[in-house]
Amino acid sequence: MSTEPQATKVAANPTPAVRRMPARRRLLAATRKLRELGSIASAVASTSHPYMAHIVPMRRCNLACTYCNEFDDVSKPVDIEEMKRRVDHLGRLGTSVITISGGEPLLHPELDDVIRQIRKTGAIAGMITNGYLLMPDRIERLNKAGLDHMQISIDNVMPDEVSKKSLKVLDAKLRMLAEHADFHVNINSVVGGGIANPEDALTISKRALSLGFSSTIGIIHDGSGQLKPLGERERTVWDEVRRLTRRSYSRFNGFQVAIANGEPNDWRCRAGSRYLYVDENGIVSYCSQQRGYPGIPVAEYTTEIVKREFLTEKSCAPNCTISCVHQVSYIDHWRAPQHTTITPGGAGHGTESGLVQIQ
Repeated sequence: MSTEPQATKVAANPTPAVRRMPARRRLLAATRKLRELGSIASAVASTSHPYMAHIVPMRRCNLACTYCNEFDDVSKPVDIEEMKRRVDHLGRLGTSVITISGGEPLLHPELDDVIRQIRKTGAIAGMITNGYLLMPDRIERLNKAGLDHMQISIDNVMPDEVSKKSLKVLDAKLRMLAEHADFHVNINSVVGGGIANPEDALTISKRALSLGFSSTIGIIHDGSGQLKPLGERERTVWDEVRRLTRRSYSRFNGFQVAIANGEPNDWRCRAGSRYLYVDENGIVSYCSQQRGYPGIPVAEYTTEIVKREFLTEKSCAPNCTISCVHQVSYIDHWRAPQHTTITPGGAGHGTESGLVQIQ
């Protein structure tokens, strides 16, 4: 059965965000922008600190999207005092942006305290969530905690066996965010990775923009975070969404053009340096798809390691689709050629074993 009439119905919901943004929100947005500009200036001035870290307060998720390998259904939340220590260690390294991911971070019972701790370090506080647990009172708590950015990925208009992150389910949550959120909201739609109806991405993007949010589109990676070229229908939708969202679309997503064409990217991956992935055990890895190396507890991570990894080429880089690492690495694309190499699954930096590929 076609879902087109249902998609149209969802997209036609009333949009409370068409009214003018209140003065208080405009002031918060302006202040946030100044902090962001300051963080970028600091990153340009010095390469000896991370720009962004993703930190996982729990691996458990309330969904089970078939393309995702970053969750389980059994993990307990990390103790809040331990989470605060990990955040402080990232602050000690000078991390500019700390984004909470998972699993599903909203399942952590003391998430607000994690956000407050991030803000205490002076970092910009972000979160990636599936949005299912959002309610007006929960959004207000996130406002009070000091959340700066939220990203929700919506994979389709109607839920299916691949993903339940659908516009039909989440549209009410989006309207709540438009009504109550003081933080910036970005809605990310996707193509590739088994998404049945690529055209859904266009519907999702239009809905996000109508609510006053920013909108991006991503290409879902395969099970190892590597290149998966787009088909003809997917490419057509991807081009259309990029045109539609040109003003709000990140200027640092040019790498996806090569991916859409099935071509490798020539770039310098700064994972382990400018970008850190801190898992639920407090271990630093290059990214969510290359977990196990450097494999150092964040409490033991040093500026010397940050500098070493800045100059280390990763052999998985040419076919990588991990957008956050690409975007952060773009800050330094013009400088410091990398003079050592590590291969995922192989040896590097004098160790006997390299990266452990997540399955």
